[in-house]
Formats: sequence, structure tokens, C-alpha cells
Amino acid sequence: MASMGEAPIAQNQKLICTEFPPNINSNGIWESLRATSVLKYTLPLLQLQTILIFFITQVCHFVLKHFGIPVIISQLLAGVILGPSLLGSNTKFKKLLFTINSQDILGTIGTLGYTFFIFLCGVKMDVGMIFKTGRKACGIGILSLAVPLVLGLSIEVALENSSLGKNLPDNLYIVTSILSATPFPVISTLLADLNILNSELGRLGLSAAMIGEMGTVGLFNLSILITVGKNSSLRVAFRSLGCTIGYIVAAVYVIRPAMLWVVKQTPKGRPVKDVYIIAIFVLVSLSGILSDSFAQSVFFGPFILGLAIPDGPPLGSAVVEKLDCIVSGFFIPLFVTTSAMRAEFGMLNSNKDLITVEIILILVTLMSKIAACLMASLCSKMPLNDSLALSLIMSCKGIVELATYNFLRDNQVVNGETFTVLITSVVVTASIIPMVIKKLYDPSRKYAGYQKRNITDLRPNSELRMLMCIHNPDDVTAATNLLDAYCPTLERPITVCILHLIKLIGRASPIFISHNIQVKSFFPHSYSENVIISFNQYQQKKLGAVTINNFTAVSPPKLMHEDICTLALDKLTSLIVLPFHRNWSADGSITSEDITIRNLNCHILETSPCSVGILVNRGHLRRTKTEQSRHVAMIFLGGNDDREALEFSKRMAKGSSINLTVVRMVAKDHEGIITWDEMLDSEALKDVKFNKDSSVTYKEKLVEDGPQTAYALRGMVCKYDLIIVGRRNGIDCPQTVGLCEWSEFPELGVLGDLLASSDLNGKASILVVQQQQQLT
Repeated sequence: MASMGEAPIAQNQKLICTEFPPNINSNGIWESLRATSVLKYTLPLLQLQTILIFFITQVCHFVLKHFGIPVIISQLLAGVILGPSLLGSNTKFKKLLFTINSQDILGTIGTLGYTFFIFLCGVKMDVGMIFKTGRKACGIGILSLAVPLVLGLSIEVALENSSLGKNLPDNLYIVTSILSATPFPVISTLLADLNILNSELGRLGLSAAMIGEMGTVGLFNLSILITVGKNSSLRVAFRSLGCTIGYIVAAVYVIRPAMLWVVKQTPKGRPVKDVYIIAIFVLVSLSGILSDSFAQSVFFGPFILGLAIPDGPPLGSAVVEKLDCIVSGFFIPLFVTTSAMRAEFGMLNSNKDLITVEIILILVTLMSKIAACLMASLCSKMPLNDSLALSLIMSCKGIVELATYNFLRDNQVVNGETFTVLITSVVVTASIIPMVIKKLYDPSRKYAGYQKRNITDLRPNSELRMLMCIHNPDDVTAATNLLDAYCPTLERPITVCILHLIKLIGRASPIFISHNIQVKSFFPHSYSENVIISFNQYQQKKLGAVTINNFTAVSPPKLMHEDICTLALDKLTSLIVLPFHRNWSADGSITSEDITIRNLNCHILETSPCSVGILVNRGHLRRTKTEQSRHVAMIFLGGNDDREALEFSKRMAKGSSINLTVVRMVAKDHEGIITWDEMLDSEALKDVKFNKDSSVTYKEKLVEDGPQTAYALRGMVCKYDLIIVGRRNGIDCPQTVGLCEWSEFPELGVLGDLLASSDLNGKASILVVQQQQQLT
């Protein structure tokens, strides 16, 4: 057999000689259009092809996304539409837009893109996870590969000895091996698309997929070596094996130390120098050429190189930031579409025995993989729905299979019929499995509020458990100021879980670190070192009154709510405190605004298992040496959220350095039957009304409508250090009539949005409280 990679080039050159260029002198409209237009030039033609591919992809995805079908299916369908089965069967269309030469260029661009994609997958993977994987994930990962492989090869042998095995190819075992594989990039991409990457099921799936990936890489390389040995000689096969092992050793003992040296040369908090990034990109291309020279896949070298680069910041994240956008947004869609364009469904009638055997192998390996993972999950005492969802996750097909099938076809390991059948199997599994998983697994259901986890239902002097989220250094100051304002004592202790949230960059697997229980961390403390030191010092200052538990979560912004809600559920917290997405300077101007934090806050309000508070930090909550006390106001209109905010205010008022003013806004001319909610409001306010403590003041203000309420609040924003309000989402009352239309941030409620407005130019920090949304 010729050297891997040479066959497709020679074949394309032959096709170019026989079919290109098209007949420019033809009288047909298609030929005339091509001869008189810019389409006879390579670059404009490539641009038009790209526009057409993306247009068809987006049209398909616009329809299919409503059914929960991932975008890769739309990219595959675009390839089928443009391929020889549909539009590509029209000779005039093919000569005008998709000539053999232009398809070769598209294929080269797509292959280059996939090379960088598989390199990025290696960068994002943390090989160290293999040594920390639990027995459950390890067992599922091994069985997901071993069971379908053994059963598939057994069925293949049986079919070869049957009436169907007369004209079967000798290398069908390679197809069976690929069908049994469990590629990590496919699993991680699927979990990210389903938004369950850092859920309990997602973390288990990633760990199991990591084990499966190592077995898959070894299995694929073994299949290649066997094929080389059969078609060339054992000497060539052993030489290829020696080169492969040598390259891996060089990656471990030469490239990896060099990358760690680059990390050491990069000052903390500073970006990696561009010269190092460029050198890595050059190494990616060279590694692909090198791996192809010793009869390996051109993608093998970049993948191993990616594994040698330390994941996460500073180097791994820098590489991913530079490449991820163009690779995932441009190159990979082209690669998927051009792969599907090679499928010819008209060939499926030529060898029915071969197609029948391949369909049997596809079904056997798929069902055995699902069954093996399902049994392993059930034996680990997982719920049936979760076990079935995990089994389907481990059985999904995707872009790695597409690349492998292209490699096998280019090197004439499989023919066009087999390639088309395999592409069809990817389309079917990648379409159906995500939809079924969404029906089976809903990670938010475990946050359902069947138990009361709020402040109102706590005993008056009982310990308060809080979860405070930190995004940046300003949030640390705001959190400690709020804790100071709460005035914890030995009689009224408080337990605070500090969760430092970091955006996941340069990694495929989310990280969740408990800094309190780890004697020796598997991950560098540089992730949250300053945050941990600040809160540990605060705990020492409030010894006995405050207990601090530090955690770090590194995950995608759209999935951070999973870490927050899970931690709140596990630690039985009554209140989650979230920082507002805007930060102000001392003069009242906005210094920063992060829309991803706002989206996170909105998601937490919807799914939280306990009460939630959003803290709008104006920086004035810190008490100076000249100030004897802090002045806190609580605006009360009524309802669950206001009663929850009132209970928190009452707890604060028990501190010696707090002056609390409770202001009840009462509607003028209020008539009618007293409702149950109003009775509860009166009961909650009773001890405030008749409180003899001089540090607690109760006031009532009569207002007719929203503008009068806004006028009353305008005079308060500079008198107090902290103003506490309830969110009261969706509740209308006479006191807020006309204010909803001007609301900019619904997550703060009507009053919270008004108080946080830049127009008021106030210095008071705002705490907006939403009581736990109890299910009935």
C-alpha cells in the first residue's frame, strides 16, 4: 500500500486532468456565466462557495434548532444538499460552483481546520484527570469501548462465515473498531451543546469519556499499524510503531518541559508573548507532517502536541483564545459540510450484502455500547433516567468520526458505499440522541424548592448559612462590607461559603475546588489565591462568629448557575448573594459592565434552591474610623420578598453598629377586604412597630402612585449606607403604578431598579432580596 495521504492527492490530480477545466466556449447559460464572471478566479469562487454553505447551514439550523437538533446536523445536511446526491448531480451546477479543483481547495481548508480543532481538543484535555477518575467513571469508560468492540468483532466473524460474507473487504475490522470508539471531543461538545457540561451527569460523562479517549487513540493507532503490516511489511509497521512511541516520548520529556518553561517566563497576570504562540502554531503544522511521514494520521501529531501544552491559563487559555473562534466558527463548519458532500447515496444499491453487514455492525455496536453503559450505571445505583441519558451520551457520534471516515476513504481503506453508510449513521445518531437526552435529563429539577430554605423560616437567633459569589476583586470588598454590616457574633454566628467563579478558557473539563478539604490541591491555588487569603484573614478577625468555606468553580459562564445552585443545595444555605453586573467609581460613574454576569444572575433567580440577594455595590457601605454606625433602610411594600428582606434587616438590626429604618409605603385611600398576604405583612411588621430599641425606627409614608414613591426614594439614596428591598417580580400595586415602564433591569424589581439607576446618583448600596420560590 502506498504511503498514507498520497492516494487522495494522486486521485484528485487524475480527476482534475479529466474533468477540469469546464467548457468555457459552451453556449449553455451555466458555462457562459462562469466564463464571463469572476467565478473563474479561485478566491471569488471560494468566497461564494463559503457564503452558499453557510447560508444553507443557517436556513437548516433555523428550522431544526426548534427540535433540539445540534448545528452539526445542519452542516451535514448542507453537504448532502450540495453533494452528488442532490445539487451536485447537476453537471452545470457542479462546473459553475463546485468544480473538482475547487472542492479540493475546500477539502484542504477543512482538513487544516480540523487539524487545529483536534490540536485544541488536546490543549483543553487534562490528562491528569485519568489518575483522579473514580471507579464508576473508569468502569463506564472501559466498558463503553470493550463491550461493543468484542461483540462487534464477534458478529463480524460470524457474518464473514455466513452467506453475506462472500464479497466483504478484509479490513472491515477497522470499521468495527471505529464504531466502538468513545471520542472525548464528541462527548464534551455534546455536553456543552446540552448545557450540562458541569452538571453531575456531565462531569461523570467527561471522566468516563477521558478513559474511553485513551483507549480509542490506542485502538485506532493499532488498527493503522495492522493495516500497514498487512499491506506493506512487518518491518514498516514496527518502524511506524517505533516512530510513534518516540514522538510521544519527545512530547512528554521535551515539548512539555519547554511549554512549562514558557509558563514560568510569563509574569503572573500578564499575557503570553505572541512569539511563543506563533511558534506553537508552526509546531502544529510540523507535527502533522511528521506524523504523516511515519504512516500515522495527520491529526495524530497535533493531538499529542496539544496534550503536551498545559491546559488553562496562561498558556492553554491564550492558545484557545487565539484559535477557538475561527476554528469553531469557520473551519469546522466547512470541514463537516465538505465531508458530507463526499457521500453518494445513489451508490447504496450496488452491493446490498456489504451494506447489510455494515448496518448490522452499526446497530450491534451502538446497542451494545448503550447496554454496557446502562448496566454499569445502574450497578452504581444511578437513577434509571440518568443511567439511560449517560449511556446515550457515551454512544453519540460526531466530528471525530467524520474525520476518521474521511481518513479511511482517502487512504482507500473503505469504499464510497461504506463511507456513505457511515456518514448516514453519524447523521441519525447525532440527530436523535440529543433530543432524547433532553427528555430524560433535566439538571434543574434537583433544585426544586420542596423544602423551606429561606431566612423567614429560620429561628430568630439560629445560624445563618450564606453563599456569596465572587467574580472580581471589587466583589471581595463588597462581600466583607455586607458581612460586617450583618454584625455576626458568637450568639448569632454565620457560615459563609465563598464561591470564586472563573470563566472556563483553555480547558474542556470544568473544575470545582474545595479549598477547605484539600490537604494537597490537584490544581494551583493561583486560581483564587487572593480571594482565599482575604476571606481567611476576615475569618481570623471574626473568630468564632464567622466560618468561611472557600470554593473555586472554573466553568463556562452560561453553566455557572449549576455550580452555584449545587453548592447552595449541598451546604443547605438560606441565602445566595450575587454581585450586580455593574460597578461604580467613587464619583458615581460606571466603571465596568458585564452582560454575562447579568445573564447568570437572571438564571439563578429562576432556578435557585433558596432565597437570593443581588448586591448593588456603591462602595459606601464600608464604615470609616470616624463613623460610629451604619445607617440601613428597608423599604416595605408587602409580599413574600419584602417579608424575606425584612427578616434579614431584623437580623442586621441586632448588631450594635446598625441603625435600621423600616419605611412602609402605604397606598392612599386603600379600601377593600384585608387579604391573607396583608395579614402576614402586619404580623411581620408588628415587632418593628412596637420595638423600644432606639436603633430601630419605623415609618409609614402615604403615596398615591409610582411617581410619589420615586420622589420619596430619591431623598433616601444619600441618607443611608445600605437600602434593602424585596424584588416583588410581577406584583403590581398602587405604590408602583407607572414605574414598570421605565424599568431597565427587571432582575432588581421595580424599586431596586429605581434605586440603582444612574439618574439618582446615590451612594447607598442596594440589596434586592427574592424569597425562595417554593413549589406547591
